[in-house]
Order: sequence, then C-alpha cells, then structure tokens
Amino acid sequence: MFESLRTHLPLLRVLGASLLGVRKLRADVPADYSDFLRPHFEARPDALALIGDRSRMTWAELDAFAARVAGWAIGQGMKRGDVVALSMENRPEYVGLWLGLSRIGVVTALLNTHLTGERLAHCLREASPRAWLVGRELLDASLSALPHLADAPPVFAADLESGASEAGARSTGGEAVAIESFDAHLAATAPAAIDPATLAARRGSDLLFLIYTSGTTGLPKAARISHLKAALTGMAAWKSQALGPEDRVYCCLPLYHSAGGMMAVGAALMSGGSIALARKFSASQFWNDCVRHEATSIQYIGELCRYLVNSPPHPEERRHRLRVAMGNGLRPDVWQAFQERFAIPRIVEFYGATEGNLALLNTAGRVGAVGQLPDFVRRRLGIELVRFDVESEEIVRGADGFCERCEANEAGELLIAITPRTRFEGYTNPAATEKKVLRDAFAKGDAYFRTGDLLRIDEDGFYYFVDRIGDTFRWKGENVATSEVGEVISVDPGVDEANVYGVAIPGQDGRAGMAALVVNADFDLERVSEAIHQGLAAYARPLFLRILPAMEITQTFKHRKVDLVREGFDPRKIGDAIYFRDAALGRYVPFDGERCDAVTSGRERI
Repeated sequence: MFESLRTHLPLLRVLGASLLGVRKLRADVPADYSDFLRPHFEARPDALALIGDRSRMTWAELDAFAARVAGWAIGQGMKRGDVVALSMENRPEYVGLWLGLSRIGVVTALLNTHLTGERLAHCLREASPRAWLVGRELLDASLSALPHLADAPPVFAADLESGASEAGARSTGGEAVAIESFDAHLAATAPAAIDPATLAARRGSDLLFLIYTSGTTGLPKAARISHLKAALTGMAAWKSQALGPEDRVYCCLPLYHSAGGMMAVGAALMSGGSIALARKFSASQFWNDCVRHEATSIQYIGELCRYLVNSPPHPEERRHRLRVAMGNGLRPDVWQAFQERFAIPRIVEFYGATEGNLALLNTAGRVGAVGQLPDFVRRRLGIELVRFDVESEEIVRGADGFCERCEANEAGELLIAITPRTRFEGYTNPAATEKKVLRDAFAKGDAYFRTGDLLRIDEDGFYYFVDRIGDTFRWKGENVATSEVGEVISVDPGVDEANVYGVAIPGQDGRAGMAALVVNADFDLERVSEAIHQGLAAYARPLFLRILPAMEITQTFKHRKVDLVREGFDPRKIGDAIYFRDAALGRYVPFDGERCDAVTSGRERI
C-alpha cells in the first residue's frame, strides 16, 4: 500500500489540484471558462499570451479582442446556446474568437480545416450555426460545402492580420453567395460589457465547443464540450506539467481538435503563461520553432514524434529549453528514442477521447503506459476493464448478465462510469450518443461510457493501450493486436511507418494479418522477416506485407485503415509491391496473381 501511494502520489496531487481548481465551476453554478483567465488579464496585461506566425496578443489585447467579438455577436442578435461555426488555421485570433463568443454563451463549432464539399457540409448540418466565420486562407475551399446545404448560414470572411478580408458575392455551383467582411464588422464594433442577466444565466454545463471526431470510419460526429469539461482538461494539462507564468507551450497540432485546442491552449491560458502556434506541423521547422519561441513545453501526437525520430539530424534539435512534453499515442518503440535523442527531460502521456467523460494520465513517465491509478481511485471513479470477445465484437457477460472484470494484464474494453461527477456530454446526434453508453454493466440501472478501446492494467496500476476495437482481429483462434505487431516491425531502421490490419480470405475463419509499410533506403526484407519471426507468435505474424509510397493519415496523424482493408491483397488490383509469408521457407517472397489464386482457392495452406 505504501509503495503504491508513493508511486502514484504525484498523480494524486495533480488530480487533487485540478479538481480543487475547478471547484467553483460546477454544472449548475453561474460561471464560465473566462472566469479562470480574469486574474491573468488583471495581473499580466502586457505579457504575451498568444504568438502566431504573423500576429501576437498580450493578455490585455486578448481580453479586448474577445470583448469586441462578444459585441459583434450581440449586434448579430445572438444569444446563449446559439452556434457559430469557425474555419481558420492556427493563429492567435482563433482563440480570441471562441473566447469572445463564449462570454455571451455562444457555442463555437470547430471545423476541420481540411474538409471540403459534402463532408464539410455534414459538419455544418450537425452544428446548425447562426453564422460561419471563415479565415481568408480557407475561403475558396470552404465555399465548396455550400452547394450541399439546403439552408446555408451567413458567411463572414475573416483575415484579422492584414485587415484585407474580402466581401461581396462569390459563385458556388452556379449560385452567387454573399460574403460579408468580418474585419469590417469588428472594426465598427465596440467592446461589449456583458449584462448582469447574461452573467447570471451562465452555467458550467453550458456548451463551449462542438469538436468533431476524426471520422476515420465514417462521417465526423460533433462532440459536445462544456465550459466545465474544457476548464478541467486545461487545468489537468497545466497541473500535470507544473507550468507557470514564465512557461511557453509550443503547439503545431490543429486547434480544431481537443489535443491542440483544449489541452495545449488550456494549459497555457490556465497557467497564465503563453502559447506559440504554428499553422501546421513541419518536421524540418519543428526544432527551429521550439528554439525561436523559447518553448518550455510541447504538445505532441505519437506519430508526430515518430516523424521527428525518422528525420535527419537537425542542428537545433538539442538546443531547446524544453522541460516537458505532453501528448498521447507515443508508442513504446518511439518513446525512448524520442526522449533520448532530443533530450526531453519529462514526458506526460495521457489517454482520452474528445467525447470521453474522463482521461488517464501517466505522470510517472513509465515508458509505454498511457495512465496510472491506484485501486481505491479506480473504484471510486468507476473505471473498469471488462472482457471483450474480439470475434463477435461484443462485451462478455456472465451467467448473471453482468460484465466480467479483467484480471491484471488481461486486455479488455475500458469503461468509465457515468455519474454526476463524471458526466458524459455526448454528441449532437442522440443516436450516436446512446451507442457509446453501456447500461446494466454491473448492476441494474447503471451506465458506463464505452471507450471502444482495449487496454490492460499491470499490478502497479499502470494502464497500457492494446488496440482499438475493430483493429484487433482474430486469426488461428487467437486475438492479434495490431499495435503489438506494428511495434515489432516499426523498430526496424528501414521502416518509417507500419499500418497493421486484418484481411478476410475466402474459406478461412477470422482475418489474416497484413502490414502496409512505408520504407526507406535501409529497408531489408530479410531483416524485417527475421524480426517478425523472433518477435511475434506464429499466429500474429502478418501473412502479407504491402509497400506503400506514402501512408494516408488523418489530420491528427492517425493511420487510415478503411481503404487498405477494402483493397485487400490481390496484386492484380493493387499497384504496390506485395510480399507473402511462405510457411515452408519461413520468410517473405514476392506475391503474384497466380499465388493469390492459390491462396484464395485454398490450394495453398496458410
């Protein structure tokens, strides 16, 4: 018990400080996100808060900008609960816009800047916005959504850096669309003092954002994010990194997702420090930016770290002032290489979903762990790992009808109890919300958030990510975790990226393993084959290897698998080189159409 408390004491301090920090922002009290920033507006008016490629804001300038945005929204007749959609690349004004709108209770729908056409139109329909603010740099691409909308919102073009936003009519699909200049509107608007009735009507449970899922397997869903959830997320990110007013966070992740927009921005704002924003991630510019901005913290995604590790040496890669990095998805095969090569003193890995009702934190720096919790905290919060049947893709229930808890180091789906303390705010789509809720899990009437992820927990209370449900597949009567296979292959110096998935073979039960690889000049098929043979059980060794020129990823650097699974393994339909694991030879050989026919017909044993 003593050892457990000592191991988890730093985490317990973070949890206690975070919950204490937001104690006044309960779901039913008149308060909002801005309340946490007012002390900084007053104490640090001339200190930098936000730094972009082309503009920057002090704390006083951020406060004044937000007040003018609130005045614009009031002038447009907006009220608490209305939605404004925002399409804009990373820059200081992005934060000032949602902060200003939030002061009168308006919700900001954070749109993916890479979406166009029908997918973007779908996101707008999910939000039903009163207005759409579009950065000048995205105007042409964004307008491609309008022909797909029966009821399009008013469009306001925003530059906010050079004052050159455009207005007038634009043609989309043969119809003229009126574009208003947001810059002109804002220039004519005075900062607004929020009236007492609006202040009294605020609640911690009011929505601050709509943040969209990445849509790797379907259309994006709009997750509902309250002031309370956003504040607690920012508070936890601040406390777990021990940031102060002199710290500067560097973020090259998109602000329309929770990692960049809630965690990185929240950590900087809550601490009273500052954040430097890059428009996008660039491996060649990353270390230059960290040094130039004197960053002390970075927000990462695991694949971002892999790209940096696979990049050529950079003269600035160890000249930075970083003392902490926070993020998620840092796989064990990259963790130590990233930390040692770039001299990162401390890594805080977390696990969570944008729509989730709780996150896990690994403040101890244990390599590969995505979180940690002592037993008594797990029980109190209702965090459970339950047995999951990969073949049927169903949670296992016992004879009594209730879920079966996993043993230590047994992989199972992570469930989190839905209670007044751990609220699940869901999506704008009620049906999608209900699909994430598991009822009667351990007792009649209870409810749990389904993460859709398989994790395991060790004897010390550290959690490890195993796989996404649907990514784990069954072959030869055994469960194969794609993440485990990917880690074995990815450590090879000739492999830049590995994306593992299962493919169906006629007449065979389950799915056979296939790995799509992006390789470099050091790639050696025999060496990779030997690593697979030594590092994986026979059932887990991929039957096929596919060599890709580049990996398709989402804007948060997640590998897309849907198209790869659909394309299968027939070399006559795929232009990429495919290799087949020959059981007799124990190595991979080129795979052609004739052998493909032998495999699919059952003539060749696999």
